Amino acid sequence: MRKEDHQPLHFQTISELLRTLGLPKPTHPLIALVDYKDIRVDTGDMEKGYVLNFYKISFKKQFTGQIRYGQGHYDFEEGGLSFTAPHQRIAATLEERDYSGYTLLFHPDFIRNYPLGKNITRYGFFSYAVAEALYLSDKEKKVIFALFDAIAIELDNNIDQFSQDVLVSQIETLLNYSSRFYNRQFITRKVVHNDLIAEMESYLSAFFNRDEALVNGPPTVQQVADQLRVSQRYLSDMLRSLTGQTTQQHIHARLIEKAKDLLNTGNLTTAEVAYRLGFDYPQSFNKLFKAKTKLSPQEYRQSFNN
Repeated sequence: MRKEDHQPLHFQTISELLRTLGLPKPTHPLIALVDYKDIRVDTGDMEKGYVLNFYKISFKKQFTGQIRYGQGHYDFEEGGLSFTAPHQRIAATLEERDYSGYTLLFHPDFIRNYPLGKNITRYGFFSYAVAEALYLSDKEKKVIFALFDAIAIELDNNIDQFSQDVLVSQIETLLNYSSRFYNRQFITRKVVHNDLIAEMESYLSAFFNRDEALVNGPPTVQQVADQLRVSQRYLSDMLRSLTGQTTQQHIHARLIEKAKDLLNTGNLTTAEVAYRLGFDYPQSFNKLFKAKTKLSPQEYRQSFNN
């Protein structure tokens, strides 16, 4: 563990973190399951922030306290499942009252030689903000806790040649269920997410109508996510679930609509339309327009005039 003034605690190994929490060293150095009720030490120093060199999957139930992410806070009073990838900075303000749940910790080296080691990046929720945690129904909680219990039992057994295979399989099952439950959450919170989509469309329309792209270039996924106050991975995953398109595809769709308006109603050349939409090179605009409409800008203009 490394600590500097105004710097977060940095835990290189799982053993370092468990030692700081006053817990016994893990039975396997690359994986551990922590039951929060076993923590007996003051974790006040961790309020300043901490960075882990390993993955962290946490479920907190009936937790009175807050997790800080960036400038905001997420209230875990109702419980939630959250995911943290290595090297992400997080900070917590913890209260012990009604604080219960599990945290699964595993190092990238534990899964490195398995397909999961290469595929784990497809689980986008490791890039979500804490405020985008997974809320679980009672039935879903039973599934998740059964998986945590199965991992706990496996870790309590004597480590043998099959242990790693079994544990990696259990982690992958946990991630696959989490993907399923996140997809359900996108659907069940559709009203909230539809408001988010409407806000995004309004922002993109205003962006192009102000000709902001002429000065700053087309809007980026990060700009849109910042405007909506969500993480860019969460936004794209939510949009893909509800609309079949990513954030970038929505940006392109709005850009093409604006391009059609300019080609139909103005006297701008194709190159001038491209520059107005933020493209440095007209060829790039022509390529995107044809990919989306099956026509070049000039062919589209001619077909409209005819």
